[in-house]
Amino acid sequence: QVQLVESGGGLVQPGGSLRLSCAGSGIIFSIYRMGWYRQAPGKQRELVAHISSGDSTNYADSVKGRFTISRDNAKNTVYLQMNSLKPEDTAVYYCHARRQAAQVVQGPDYWGQGTQVTVSS
Repeated sequence: QVQLVESGGGLVQPGGSLRLSCAGSGIIFSIYRMGWYRQAPGKQRELVAHISSGDSTNYADSVKGRFTISRDNAKNTVYLQMNSLKPEDTAVYYCHARRQAAQVVQGPDYWGQGTQVTVSS
């Protein structure tokens, strides 16, 4: 059974930092593209960042230069370092996994339960 468990969310002031973690089990973590998505109230879920099985990264324009995604395959964990947080970053953040073979992403989508990030003074 595949499980993705996020942690690290919370309340932070504008300009502050948080690091989210997502621990995966039930998958061969190293061959999965891992990602972070977010969903704010009344809005659609959107991509924040991806990291491929080969460590290539992709970011939404809104977070480029502020957020960094990384992975530790030995720990089956993906991270999202969030700096210079803004109120508009407030959302539930979801971990995502999908199998990747070379440049092809395929198979079912797996999601974590989400962790709340609130940026407010």
